[in-house]
Amino acid sequence: MVILKKIRSATLIEVLTASVLIVIVFMIASLSFNNVFTNQIQRDQSAVENRIKELEYLFIHKEIKIPYTEDFDEWEITIMSVEKEIVLSYIKENNTYEKKLFVR
Repeated sequence: MVILKKIRSATLIEVLTASVLIVIVFMIASLSFNNVFTNQIQRDQSAVENRIKELEYLFIHKEIKIPYTEDFDEWEITIMSVEKEIVLSYIKENNTYEKKLFVR
């Protein structure tokens, strides 16, 4: 006759508690990652920065005339002359960015 050895194991309550803790940790982590990615997407300015570089190129090669105004997506882009300097500004809601282009 075979004698069965008693194997020590966790109780059902211990397993459920550990499972719930793991689920809570993963839920908090996924919410944090979601928040980070959402903020990154909202602050993404690569499209308008590419348009600004294109406008700089056009200005340097004298293919656009000053003053210049354009609406790009939700951005308002303006190029104007201020005290012998060319100022390129782009505005979205309350965010204003300026870049100075110097005339050669």
